[in-house]
Amino acid sequence: MFITFEGPEGCGKSTQSRLLADFLREGGRDVVLTMEPGGTALGIELRQLLLHSDKNLEKDSELYFFAADRNEHVKKIIAPALLENKIVICDRYTDSTLAYQCGGRNMPEDLVRYINMASSNGLIPDITILLDVSPEIGLKRAVLKGKADRFENEAIAFHKRVRDKYQEIAKLDSARVKMINTEIDSIEQIQIKIREIINEKLGN
Repeated sequence: MFITFEGPEGCGKSTQSRLLADFLREGGRDVVLTMEPGGTALGIELRQLLLHSDKNLEKDSELYFFAADRNEHVKKIIAPALLENKIVICDRYTDSTLAYQCGGRNMPEDLVRYINMASSNGLIPDITILLDVSPEIGLKRAVLKGKADRFENEAIAFHKRVRDKYQEIAKLDSARVKMINTEIDSIEQIQIKIREIINEKLGN
């Protein structure tokens, strides 16, 4: 099974994906926990460039760097693990590219979807957990991690467009994308909801 976690800045993806991986491993499942960008050796270098570089990247260059990261990631990590019947949990995937590059950067959706399809080799998640949070709350949480990255430093209008695009994605693909509001519930309560969704998908 291929599970992805998505959401705006400060939604708690990294925490919740790690907790789910721990839960599934405790149940005897073989789990690969990974992320984009940064899931491969090349991806680590691309992550530094995309998130922490002071270079003023063109928005289409940014898209192609994300695509290069994903192409390496799918071919070297995700696809091989799935062929070995492992559960792959990925922190961000193609929906992030749609939300940030189409929503945030206002890039043409047909171009971004084509790049997504090509870079992922057509691999679509079995289930996507979308953790929803408003930019006002999410960005406050994000800054608690330390120095803000390139995306966290974007204007609030950018983050509102990202969230709107995520919600549109969830509405258009409700069978795959399960949205959970993270503004009120505790980390533990959110994880319980996630486990219920995944257990149902696994037939437990």
